[in-house]
Amino acid sequence: MVNVILTAVLVLGAVGLISALVLFLISKKFAVKEDPRIGQVAELLPGANCGGCGFPGCGGMAAACVKAADGGDLGGLACPVGGNECMAKIAAVLGLEVKASAPKVAVVRCNGSCENRPRVVKYDGVINCRIANTTCQGETMCQYGCLGCGDCVKACQFGAIQMNRETGLPEVDRSKCTGCGACAKACPRAIIEVRQVDESKVGMMVECVNKDKGAKAMKACAVACIGCGKCQQVCGSDAITVENNVAYIDAVKCTMCRACEEACPKGSIVMLGQPHKVVAKPVAKPAAKAAATSGSDSAAASAAKPTNIKPYEGELKVDFNAPLLPSQQFLLHGTIDLTPAQSAGASAEAVKKSYDAPLLPSQQILLGL
Repeated sequence: MVNVILTAVLVLGAVGLISALVLFLISKKFAVKEDPRIGQVAELLPGANCGGCGFPGCGGMAAACVKAADGGDLGGLACPVGGNECMAKIAAVLGLEVKASAPKVAVVRCNGSCENRPRVVKYDGVINCRIANTTCQGETMCQYGCLGCGDCVKACQFGAIQMNRETGLPEVDRSKCTGCGACAKACPRAIIEVRQVDESKVGMMVECVNKDKGAKAMKACAVACIGCGKCQQVCGSDAITVENNVAYIDAVKCTMCRACEEACPKGSIVMLGQPHKVVAKPVAKPAAKAAATSGSDSAAASAAKPTNIKPYEGELKVDFNAPLLPSQQFLLHGTIDLTPAQSAGASAEAVKKSYDAPLLPSQQILLGL
């Protein structure tokens, strides 16, 4: 019995030893050697793992930097969180130079506040933009505007976006925004865009993404872009294009002359950090005051404007076999405009034959009107 147990222990021990040896040899043969520079670069990155650089986390960004360094250029690689300072340190470790990239911030391309875009229904469901976008058009008539559920606020790990309770829209704090793009990925309607700005984080943008035609867009939102093209006409740098009934400004070409902002009739073009342009609303014409006028003044005013009182000249016989209707034959018989003063002195027979009826379109065509 003792020999059986001892044999089993020895066999199991031998199997374990041989397996460990095989695994050791395999690990040595197929081992992946990591460049030590990857760890050095990873330590310089902020560790936010936001994905704004286009890679899955800071580890992927570090590996991409080392691979690009082997090619002798870090062009196209940038950490939105660390900025130019972080990339300069990485370039120094890798023995390269990197060009400073223009800063970027997230912008909300919608100005459909409660005042500009009235609510027509009430959404009673899960407070989530993706669910609301899937199950309904939203609380307004604009199927492109912000849903206001705050998915972008939850996605931002830097606290750069907050919902404005008065307008119902998200607002970006440019001083905190890193341009990582997490909020843009969270928006199901692609309203949030990461745009290039200058050093003071200022730039021009069209604050609308509505692709409906002008009349429909204006019905849904008072400040919607109507695609009129006036901004494109005044732009001296060819930075504006109008496609699908909505204008778009190329941040790289834009010189921020603000001519487009002045030309926009709807106030849809704004400069970041500046107040919105106040669009003058059409003022209703004042109602005419009922002034008491004398009989002579009233007669004179009536005499100045001819009426539709027209007598028939001579005797008219209606031909029912003619291609024209009887009413058209009456109209073509020859008419003379009479003012009320003239009609007062006209014969009773002429007044009897007069008419005061509106003309049909076909009758206007026959009379050359």
